[in-house]
Amino acid sequence: MFKKRNIMHRLKTLAPTLATWFVILAFVIGGVGCAGTPPRNPLPPELTNRAVIPGVPEARFWGDEWPRFSLERFETLNDEELQNFFPAIYGTEHNYLGISGGGANGAFGAGLLVGWTATGTRPEFTMVTGTSTGALSAPFVFLGPDYDDVLKEIYTTTSTAQIAKKRNYLTAAFGDSMIDTTPLREMIASYITTDIIEAIAREHVSGRRLYIGTLNIDASRSMIWSIGAIAASDYPHKEKLIRNVLQASAAIPIMFPPVVIPVEADGKPFDEMHVDGGTGSQVFVYPAAVNWKKVTEKIKVRGTPGVYVIRNSFLDPNYQGVKRGILPIGLRTIDSLIRTQGIGDLYQIYTLCERDGNAFNLAYIPSEFTEKPKELFDPDYMTILFNLGYRMAVEGYPWKKTPPYFVQP
Repeated sequence: MFKKRNIMHRLKTLAPTLATWFVILAFVIGGVGCAGTPPRNPLPPELTNRAVIPGVPEARFWGDEWPRFSLERFETLNDEELQNFFPAIYGTEHNYLGISGGGANGAFGAGLLVGWTATGTRPEFTMVTGTSTGALSAPFVFLGPDYDDVLKEIYTTTSTAQIAKKRNYLTAAFGDSMIDTTPLREMIASYITTDIIEAIAREHVSGRRLYIGTLNIDASRSMIWSIGAIAASDYPHKEKLIRNVLQASAAIPIMFPPVVIPVEADGKPFDEMHVDGGTGSQVFVYPAAVNWKKVTEKIKVRGTPGVYVIRNSFLDPNYQGVKRGILPIGLRTIDSLIRTQGIGDLYQIYTLCERDGNAFNLAYIPSEFTEKPKELFDPDYMTILFNLGYRMAVEGYPWKKTPPYFVQP
């Protein structure tokens, strides 16, 4: 009897809190929460594959397809035409770089690349891809060592306040995210200037490629954006679009707001909602559907193409005694999912390298690194991690030739 009364007392005590959250959940699940967000004009499902950026036919493509415009190019153009289309990369050695997500851990990859420059052996990458935090560093890596100081600045001085600001509970409950990323948008605009976009356009015309990954959450499908094609186009809103894509690639669902991107289908305006590319893949180089062997043969690539993958994360398992509660269990589960998904992405890239005759090279944060950040983006933590990556590169980084736990016969 005592236990029953005790339980009832606790339920009565919790009733106001529970009732409040049930009401909030009911509103969110029921769709009333949309009242706190701007209206949308999403694509009808039947137009999903016909949506385009007006005037930029090669602006983007699905992450699981060989885009038709690319396929047709390699099937129809002769050697002279291909040489004219890819003047700087035709008949040369190729090196490709994929930079993963990882939030503040992107400081590791930034330090590694700057240290690589210091050794004098860092190649000019024929193609650079980026996802999430990798999307924010990829443009400067693509443009080369002259922008190493920008990489270092971003990944050693940025604080959480420069990325996001908290929303109150009511705004978050009836909005589309827990955090307002207006500061991130402003930071992206301050770094991705007109001059940077024009420099990317020049490299694109030469044949080099810069790709950024997002997730089209309406289609629940990864999308790859050709930043160079957009930069080299006459699209009047190209600067805004490029910044939107970079922000979308880093837009962690629920925590950060999604980015709505205007598109056109059958001559009518619609929009798409894009979020963190890491929800589709933590890192990528090119779609598995692309016959890369055919690509390298057609443009007369010299030698064996080098594929370099920087995974801005830990890959080794780490034991933690998890408290019995919804939040710690949920966070630990998400952390485990991201880790194993990232390992799966590495296995796919390795398999493609084996299939297509590329040399696989992998870098990731060593398990010996035990520093902990004091906030989401902690400049002190990032500086220490940047310096670790820099030092490892200068000392001769031991690139892994296989994914984790893979044993070659």
